[in-house]
Amino acid sequence: MRAWAVPSPAPIASGPLRRADRDVPAPGQGELLVRVLACGVCRTDLHVAEGDLPVHLPGVTPGHEIVGTVVAAGPGAAHGVGDRVGVAWLRGTCGACRFCRRGAENLCPDSVYTGWDAHGGYAEFALAVDAYAYRLPEGLDDVRAAPLLCAGIIGYRALRRAALPPGGTLGIWGFGGSAHLAAQIALAEGADVHVFTRSPAARELARDLGASFAGDSLDTGPAPLDAAIVFAPVGTLVPAALERLDRGGTLAIAGIHLSDVPSLDYQRHLFQERQVRSVTSNTRADGEEFLALASRLDVAVTTHAYPLDEADRALADLAADRFTGAAVLVP
Repeated sequence: MRAWAVPSPAPIASGPLRRADRDVPAPGQGELLVRVLACGVCRTDLHVAEGDLPVHLPGVTPGHEIVGTVVAAGPGAAHGVGDRVGVAWLRGTCGACRFCRRGAENLCPDSVYTGWDAHGGYAEFALAVDAYAYRLPEGLDDVRAAPLLCAGIIGYRALRRAALPPGGTLGIWGFGGSAHLAAQIALAEGADVHVFTRSPAARELARDLGASFAGDSLDTGPAPLDAAIVFAPVGTLVPAALERLDRGGTLAIAGIHLSDVPSLDYQRHLFQERQVRSVTSNTRADGEEFLALASRLDVAVTTHAYPLDEADRALADLAADRFTGAAVLVP
C-alpha cells in the first residue's frame, strides 16, 4: 500500500516525510483494519516530522485524524466490516492506573498515540484499536469529519480547560484547525470571542465565523478577557495572553509542544488569581461529547483537500501558514 514515513526527523524544508511502500497490515486482538477515506493534517504531525517530539517509532507513518471504513476486524472487536469509524490521537491506555480509574485517561503514563507510537493515516490503510475508535455522526462527510478527530476534540478540551464563564469573553491566540472549531462552540454557547493572529486570512475567517474582534497577535484588544486559549506553539504569546486576562481569568495552552516561555512578572501576569493550565491529549468522553455537539450545532469545518501523494506539500503548507482551517489528505 502507499504510505508516508518519517525515517529521520528534520526541518520540513529538508523533506523529512518520505514515500513508503508497505504491506497491508492484519488486525490482531481487538484491532480494526481501516481503509482510509480521509486523514486530517495536524500540527502535531509537523512536530513528529521535525523532531519537536521524540521518536517513539522509527519510520513512523504520521496521521491521527482518520476517517475510514472497517475492512477487517480482529477477535473481540465490537465494530464490524463496513462500519465507518473515526480514529484519533489517543490510541490506548492501561485502564488500571490511578489516572485511568479516576476518569483522566489522558494522563495515563502508559498511553500510546496514533501516528507516533503506531503507524497512522498518511496511508491507504491503518490499524486502529477498536475500543478507541469513534462511531461518526451521520451527515458529516469524510473530509469535514477528519479535522474534528483531533483539531476539534483538542480544541473542545482546551475550551473546557479555559473555564470560560457563561456569556464571558474568550481570547484565542492562533486561528488554525483547532481554534476555528473551538471558537464556534464558544460562540454557540453565548461567548464574545476575540481572536489574535498574525494571519490576515485567519482574521477574516474569524470575523466570518462571528468573532467580534480579530487583530494581530500582540494587539491590546477591546476588553479584558475572562478566559484565553493559546493554540499557536509560541511561548512568547503566554505573557501576552496573561496580560489581557481579567481578574480570576484562566489561560489554557492547547499544544503538545511550545517554544520557551519568557519569564513572567507575578504582579502583571499572575496576581489577582489568574491561572495557567496545560492541555494533555483528551479522554474518549471528550471525543464523544464533542462529536455529538459538533453534529448538533452543524459546526462549519474549513478544509483544504490534498491527494495522499501530496502529503509532503500539505505538511509544508501547514508549516508556512498557506491556508486557513485544516488540510485533509484524500487517498
